Amino acid sequence: MQHLRKRILVTGGAGFLGSHLCEALLATGADVICLDNLFCGQKDNIVHLMDNPFFEFIRHDVTFPIYLEVDEIYNLACPASPFHYQHDPVQTLKTSVHGAINMLGLAKRLNAKIFQASTSEVYGDPNIHPQVESYFGNVNPIGVRACYDEGKRAAETLFFDYHRQHDLDIRVARIFNTYGPRMHPNDGRVVSNFIVQALKGQPITVFGDGSQTRSFCYVSDLIAGFQAFMAQDKEIGPMNMGNPNEFTIRELAETVVELTGAKSTLTFKDLPSDDPKQRQPDISKAKAALSWEPKVQLREGLGKTIAYFDDLLSRTDLNRIETPG
Repeated sequence: MQHLRKRILVTGGAGFLGSHLCEALLATGADVICLDNLFCGQKDNIVHLMDNPFFEFIRHDVTFPIYLEVDEIYNLACPASPFHYQHDPVQTLKTSVHGAINMLGLAKRLNAKIFQASTSEVYGDPNIHPQVESYFGNVNPIGVRACYDEGKRAAETLFFDYHRQHDLDIRVARIFNTYGPRMHPNDGRVVSNFIVQALKGQPITVFGDGSQTRSFCYVSDLIAGFQAFMAQDKEIGPMNMGNPNEFTIRELAETVVELTGAKSTLTFKDLPSDDPKQRQPDISKAKAALSWEPKVQLREGLGKTIAYFDDLLSRTDLNRIETPG
């Protein structure tokens, strides 16, 4: 049945990425259902959308089936920071696998297009640099990060098997480090950690010697990539999405200290187990298929993110925000 407005389900819709996606989809005139169990998503991220008559929030865990009538599904539900996904590794793996099965089953019943938010973690600690989609990865299947890495790899398997076996219309995006407003202040991710520590005047915790590299994509660029990916019908993925500009963790820490005007010093701790030493996307595929590439560079994006956290800290009990590590 044709609906007057496109009806779109976003799982994990109250999370960092999900809330920005819900906002962007509403701006296109879509009718958006946000589904989240609020394990690490927050109502604060979507409270400004609650009065929109075309936005609906459902508190639900994707590891259990749900029956809705929608035209498209964006499956973003899963803890995405090591601090959160290692808190309950069994549930993390269930969220990736059972969640994918339930959402793929829903998409199959409805003949709906479905998007999977996969991750650069499927490459593990990569032996090739930058990472291309054809690389199979170097993942420890029994390590402390495996609940997330292998969960996302299994979800990709399910998506492609549903595509081959049931001709399901899928999109699989491999997301590289993303940052911006609405990141959880104590999720253990490097950008939020550094900013919160700097704004609180604490030492900046750098794991290892800070020479490991990451590539940081601002959230608005990533969400535009998601929408462009879903809008075209030639590529199903997997497709890398991220900013290919590479920085050392030490460079990031020093830039955050500079932009916040903090007096923070750097303190160094042992590198966590299986922490990748390099992470940089090859986005040739996304450039060619979607005419997409990030526009917001690191200093500009950090400025916006610092302003968000500065406001958040001014309204929050500082003692309640402890950065992991």
